[in-house]
Amino acid sequence: MSFRALNLSPQTLQAVHDAGYTEPTPIQIAAIPLILAGHDVIGIAQTGTGKTAAFVLPILMKLAESVRAGRAIGRPRALVVAPTRELVVQIEENVRAYAKHVPLRMATVFGGVSERPQIEALRSGVDLVVATPGRLIDLMDQRVANLSGIEFLVLDEADRMLDMGFLPSIRRIVKALPQKRQTLMFSASLSHEIEQLTHQFQQSPKMVQIGRRANPVEAITQLAYEVPPHLKSALLLHLLGDPKFDTVLVFARTKRGADKIARRLESSGIKTGTIHSNRSQNQRLRALKDFKSGAVRVLVATDIAARGIDVDGISHVVNYDFPMHSEDYVHRIGRTGRAHAIGDAISFITPEDQGPLRSLERFIGRGIVRKKAEGFDYNQAAPPRDERGRGARVRQQRIEPRLPGNSSRGSGDAPHGQIGWRFRNASSNNRPPRRSYRRHR
Repeated sequence: MSFRALNLSPQTLQAVHDAGYTEPTPIQIAAIPLILAGHDVIGIAQTGTGKTAAFVLPILMKLAESVRAGRAIGRPRALVVAPTRELVVQIEENVRAYAKHVPLRMATVFGGVSERPQIEALRSGVDLVVATPGRLIDLMDQRVANLSGIEFLVLDEADRMLDMGFLPSIRRIVKALPQKRQTLMFSASLSHEIEQLTHQFQQSPKMVQIGRRANPVEAITQLAYEVPPHLKSALLLHLLGDPKFDTVLVFARTKRGADKIARRLESSGIKTGTIHSNRSQNQRLRALKDFKSGAVRVLVATDIAARGIDVDGISHVVNYDFPMHSEDYVHRIGRTGRAHAIGDAISFITPEDQGPLRSLERFIGRGIVRKKAEGFDYNQAAPPRDERGRGARVRQQRIEPRLPGNSSRGSGDAPHGQIGWRFRNASSNNRPPRRSYRRHR
């Protein structure tokens, strides 16, 4: 099937052609006609199969029709809510590409940056807003974000938002919208429990499910490398010696671990970027831009970026630290093998990871091949404890929160009004470790 068969407007078809797409993906074939017909839709499809275009293209087409008919009202008419700022930025890039031939205005709203430009954009009048829940509610409380004219609501990565604690925020946002609207929910996975909540937001939704629920893209080769913990960094460097590992996304469990991996790679002459919640928004965007352009070969990230990175041509995803949740594994490895491309997903498995690995295999309904790296010396001894900088000290490791955003107060991306606690390192040679606390939004 061609995009023309989906009854898209000539301007939309031209934008799709300019973007280099020749035929729609299954989720686009199934969802676009339903959206154009005015139905609420629940879209479930594997990561990397074109869900963003599935809702952006028909919404842009409908908004453009209203503009041409002179029905623009000055207030936002379409709202896309996403869990992380990286995903908001990615959606913005897609919208701008698909809307290049239609006179539409848009704004992005997310934390970690100054809210002043966002306020000015909303006050100047826009047709479409892409936002994270926390910052959007901040602007609603300031009476800047007027959502009374919304005709289309999209909850992208809906399961992730609810899993991250955004349900109260989503309810507040939905309460501010007109009851008469079209509501779309898209995700790579959607649990039965979350499906039961859709009646709060949708009216008689049509379900579109492509492929098996929560099953990784078939084009991805999944491998498990069993390795002692002290050899993981050496194994990563060994694998990166293969020129086929040309665009590599490495996932670490903690911010401190991500920084440590990046320093090790940089010291070995490998250009590396880092994304985690202690990095400023500008630093995160710069790292992602450098990764897309090829200025850096490796990007090290925590799970905050698992659903916000959409880069064509990622050759390998490496789970340096095995994920704590099977759903996170699915979304991590979905960063490769996108848009019908092939890719490899490699997981480093320590003895402690064997149980979670078996749980993952049950979750995805398939076994993962165990493999040994050729030419790698698995008999290397662990470095002395003093060389690892531990000695007798006990340190509390910083764990990446499951909430996105900076650690600074008021980033706008945490669920509105939620306060959490974060442990900081504290140690002493002569007394037990001491915990200090820092409040964060």
